[in-house]
Amino acid sequence: MQDAEVRGRTVVVRADYNVPMKGGVIQDDARIRASLPTLRNLLDRGAVVVVLTHLGRPDGGVVESLRLDSIARRLGELLGGPVRKLDDCVGPDVVREIRAGKVGDVFLLENLRFHAEEEANDPTFSDALAELGDIYVDDAFGTLHRAHASTVGIAERRPAYAGLLVEKEIEALSRVLHDPARPYLAIVGGKKAADKLGALRDLVKRADGVLVGGGVAFTFLAASGAAVGASAVDRNLFEDIRGIVRSAEERGTEIVLPEDVVAATSLAADAETRVCPADRIPEGWIGFDIGPQTVCSFEERIRAAKTVVWAGPMGAFEFGPFLAGTRSVAEAVAASSAYSVIGGGETGEAIAQLGLESRVSFVSTGGGACLAYLRGKPLPALDVLSL
Repeated sequence: MQDAEVRGRTVVVRADYNVPMKGGVIQDDARIRASLPTLRNLLDRGAVVVVLTHLGRPDGGVVESLRLDSIARRLGELLGGPVRKLDDCVGPDVVREIRAGKVGDVFLLENLRFHAEEEANDPTFSDALAELGDIYVDDAFGTLHRAHASTVGIAERRPAYAGLLVEKEIEALSRVLHDPARPYLAIVGGKKAADKLGALRDLVKRADGVLVGGGVAFTFLAASGAAVGASAVDRNLFEDIRGIVRSAEERGTEIVLPEDVVAATSLAADAETRVCPADRIPEGWIGFDIGPQTVCSFEERIRAAKTVVWAGPMGAFEFGPFLAGTRSVAEAVAASSAYSVIGGGETGEAIAQLGLESRVSFVSTGGGACLAYLRGKPLPALDVLSL
């Protein structure tokens, strides 16, 4: 981005403002704050700035609760100046408003995903986005693994550069991808095994050890014949998981599953809980967190690691009875001398909730993109940029 001549020109910035919302109120503005260095740099260098983003999954139609007015207000507060929110992201009226803008103006356009053509990377829609400005800057690291109109299509039609956040992310993650200090430990959790299957398949080939927690662990345990009660299990993945285990054994990568879990009959803030062996959960009971023995086992391996990548919480940390596992792992990672990368998404939310962001090496803004990059997968929206 620093190589682009932007003075007096209109720069279209793809940001990732897909922030958690509740009742129209932003719950966490970290992704908005992460975009500020790029926006301020462009404004200081005399550009007109047009910001594109998405919010939620409106499935190609207008959803009133997913409009970006509150995000525009918050962005203006953080920038210390007005942000002009427009009611669409393409079309002659939008182009006319932008062309009437002056140096230093900031526009935030309406939710890209109100148009089905966005996720389809539709050529006509890409042409319309390219009409918005002279130069394109991608600062939405969390969408780099998506070949959408606002990430790939527009970049193929205008001079395209990486923003400062994308630069920062790639620099931090490259250290793990290309030359990790060893032992290299991956911690994988989250709700669904299917969401992490590809990551696990690749990480067992790159890491020296993999700790598996969260809902992901129960499909692993069940695939080995363990009794996991009423815990969520995807039986369609059993053969895939056995293949991952075989691959880990062939390479000498240790896969560590929970020894015990915190279980309940339902997910609630006042749930009655019990700690039980992970392979002998009673009928009707559901595992919602890793147990104290597992915490000790995980902590021991985290202390010995030189590189730690963590993607996915250890349990339903949003509920008090099931926070302990995620909190203990977070505190162990924060206390470690290892180079530690938190893979965005729910894990980033948990680290922020626990106030530990400043004690880990790097918190990524993109869960899926972070894992894709660390797995060595191509990022289509990165490949089209001038780097």
